[in-house]
Amino acid sequence: MDLPKHIAIIPDANRRWAKIHKLKPWEGYNFGTKAFEKVFKKSLELKIPYITFWIASLDNLTKRPKKEVKFLCDLFAKNFPKFAKEKLIHKYQVKIQVFGRWKEMMPKKVVEAVLKSIKATENYSKFFLTFLMAYNGNDEMIEAIKKIKKANIKRITPEILDKFLWTGNLPQVDFIIRTGGEEHLSAGFMMWKIQYAQMIFPKVYFPDFDDKEFLKALKLYSKRKRRFGK
Repeated sequence: MDLPKHIAIIPDANRRWAKIHKLKPWEGYNFGTKAFEKVFKKSLELKIPYITFWIASLDNLTKRPKKEVKFLCDLFAKNFPKFAKEKLIHKYQVKIQVFGRWKEMMPKKVVEAVLKSIKATENYSKFFLTFLMAYNGNDEMIEAIKKIKKANIKRITPEILDKFLWTGNLPQVDFIIRTGGEEHLSAGFMMWKIQYAQMIFPKVYFPDFDDKEFLKALKLYSKRKRRFGK
């Protein structure tokens, strides 16, 4: 099976899943965490070097109910430290990366939890697990342009822009998976990194997107012919 090198996942429909199961909307994220664990483990088994999860947009943190945002923050604070002790992370030498405005937007307990996982894996480079938190693709691009202007760089090349992006050290995305069946992207999602990405929008809600559903998506990807504009 022809596998992608870099997969970006938008884990959508946690709240819709919770509604169906008669739970409070934000409680779906708890079950989404379990789905993430299954997908990530399978990605390691398949030796996929880069996997990126968009776990919180700026809109998620600024426009949704305070109870939901608090639930998300508590979930992050609880789960991020686990990466520092997770055997699979150290066995496969997975580098944890988090991009976005999380340091300024998140409570201290979340920032400390995230930093702990980053610190514990900073010397690894075989696999890369990236989280987009308090992230907006438009924001990422504007910040990169501001930094380039401040550096007084006259000639801008793709390589220069890459250098100043939050996600600059990541390769181009090969495959985007957005669960929940809504066929769209949001907020300039990784706009510089998805130029030739294949996309799939499975109808299954993220808490039900397990390793089997992940494999189904990868099989569909492997059947597609990528032309890169040729």
